Amino acid sequence: MTLSTQRRALLLTAVAGALPAPAIAQAPWPSRPIRAIVSFPPGGAIDSVTRLIAPALGEVLGQPLVVENRPGATGTIAASAVASAPPDGTTFLFDASSHSAAPHLVRNLAFNYATAFEPVTQLTSVPLIVVAHPSVPANTIAEFLALGRARAAAGNPLVYASSGNGSAAHYAAVLFLQQAGWEATHVPFRGGGPAVQALLSGTVQFHFGTAASSTALVQEGRMKGYAVTTAARIPQLPETPTLREAGLAGYEWIEWGGVFAPAGTPAPILDRMNAALREALALPATQDRLRQIGMVPVASSRADFARYVAEQRELLGRLTREANVTLD
Repeated sequence: MTLSTQRRALLLTAVAGALPAPAIAQAPWPSRPIRAIVSFPPGGAIDSVTRLIAPALGEVLGQPLVVENRPGATGTIAASAVASAPPDGTTFLFDASSHSAAPHLVRNLAFNYATAFEPVTQLTSVPLIVVAHPSVPANTIAEFLALGRARAAAGNPLVYASSGNGSAAHYAAVLFLQQAGWEATHVPFRGGGPAVQALLSGTVQFHFGTAASSTALVQEGRMKGYAVTTAARIPQLPETPTLREAGLAGYEWIEWGGVFAPAGTPAPILDRMNAALREALALPATQDRLRQIGMVPVASSRADFARYVAEQRELLGRLTREANVTLD
């Protein structure tokens, strides 16, 4: 090798050593099973939709979705587990409307709901129906509003059931009573099923029931269905008006289910998970089954869902303060 050749070789070696080393190729996501931490027990709305879409989601992503129920404490047990999980795309929170209520109801949380999660998508919305026992002497929502006002003024308010303090049904009633301008007596139960049974037995006069739990009972005449809480009428009860139509301007309330990741999860993972969830929800079989159980598929963008969750958190904070809603 000549001197000039040696110098060239040394120069090339030096230059090569000064260049950055090539980045180590990242393993494609997901490379292992994904944990779906569900905030409520098996059989509930968010559990049902999670298990419904799990097989399709697994096919889309190429890894199974392992469903793990961690109920309790208004969803904060599941939320805490996900908030402290590594932000690597292996753990997601499948949560419900309580996600926006819990920060105002549960004290001394070890995490901040507003900053601990990355919203991925809203999965579903669940319409509610204002239902009453057949003995209630009102046949329309207008008559029911007048009855409630008269009973409250006489010191004998109507009694309503909810699926628990701080539940979506409780907040739906709180917002309704604020706008209607009269008071009613609240009786909380441990879940929607016991609340419905209390109404059927005549223990309470009215309830905000889900479309899934109430539609058939209204159609059979075992309950009176006065109005729906959504902005538009629902296909299951096309003759039942909305509360907006009844004069409660701007009233809208739904139960919802959605997916969250730990804060710091990389955007490419969030985007792919959002796309996979939307693909799973778009399947005709999925949509048909959701509608059969009273749910409406949503599949929102990440930005839209983040905005909606923030709005709901602000609204529920206001209602909690104004109505003194507590878990006790």
